[in-house]
Amino acid sequence: MTIDKETLAQEAIALLKQLIAIPSFSEEEDETAEAIDAWLKKHGVATKRQYNNIYAFNKYYDESKPNLLLNSHHDTVKPNSAYTKDPFHPHVENGKLYGLGSNDAGGCLCSLLATFVHFYERKDLPYNIIMSATAEEEDAGDKSISALLPILPEIEVAIVGEPTLMQLAIAEKGLVVFEGKVEGTPSHAAHPNDNNSIYNTIEVLEWFKNYTFDKVSDVLGPVKMTVTQISAGSQHNVVPGHVDLVIDTRVNDCYTNEEVNAILQAEAPCKLTPRSLNLSSSAIDINHPLVQSGIAIGRETYGSPTLSDQAELSCQSLKLGPGDSTRSHSANEFIYVKEIEEGVGLYIDILEGFLG
Repeated sequence: MTIDKETLAQEAIALLKQLIAIPSFSEEEDETAEAIDAWLKKHGVATKRQYNNIYAFNKYYDESKPNLLLNSHHDTVKPNSAYTKDPFHPHVENGKLYGLGSNDAGGCLCSLLATFVHFYERKDLPYNIIMSATAEEEDAGDKSISALLPILPEIEVAIVGEPTLMQLAIAEKGLVVFEGKVEGTPSHAAHPNDNNSIYNTIEVLEWFKNYTFDKVSDVLGPVKMTVTQISAGSQHNVVPGHVDLVIDTRVNDCYTNEEVNAILQAEAPCKLTPRSLNLSSSAIDINHPLVQSGIAIGRETYGSPTLSDQAELSCQSLKLGPGDSTRSHSANEFIYVKEIEEGVGLYIDILEGFLG
């Protein structure tokens, strides 16, 4: 039995309220996994579970057909100290549904779950649809989508649910986090030292602030480096032998992570060690029928500066969802109820256009 869009949207909102009330920090998502599993089963969906990843296949799955993945995550970051509202108390004020994870990415997840239910019993689908509600996205954990993908069949194309105001993020920057080390000569603070590691860091910081990569992407813009952490010293009268930096590097689709690493190893004025080179940029051809279906109903395309589970996918993928990325990880996080109501309808309309 097909449920109308309006009813599905209200059920998605009710599920989101339920999920907000359950703490689900990365690696602690057991209870939200159970709630999602129960919600799908209530709608007649046969579910599977791996760790805290809940996934399901459309009812008439056919191995001969290509696979479309719908994915979003149900873990959250921890609430920051600026919260004035209870992060686990879902409530609506002036059309805003407040609560931790409401915007990132509960609204997207619940809207995708509702969309999956809409298509679950369709017999004539040209694609199989696989739904995955995954864990450990916020900390890129080893029991996240990266653990699930090897046991799934090959995915041809994916929609990753993240807040994009339901516009079409056709590309996403990759990420390389570098550990930097600025060297100097340790000494007593009372004695002369013309190789003070902290002073040496001033020039290094200026280099990172002003450095630009040559290639600029039409969709994603330039590679962006930002020094986000700095630490040194243990006591007031000792000049430390080194200063530690962390450099957040957002990589466009003109470079591979390996190429960015090679350039910085050759040119940076300090020692650099990448934490990982695995979180690559992602994209989908603007002419892909899935993107064109969204454009046909008035959606716009853009490049996203933020990272998501797309980085783990080897197929073409589209980032799309209700909510606004600028609200993610903010105090008193919220999503507009109307955004979810519209999001469910838009997801369904885009897939109807793609699937026929």
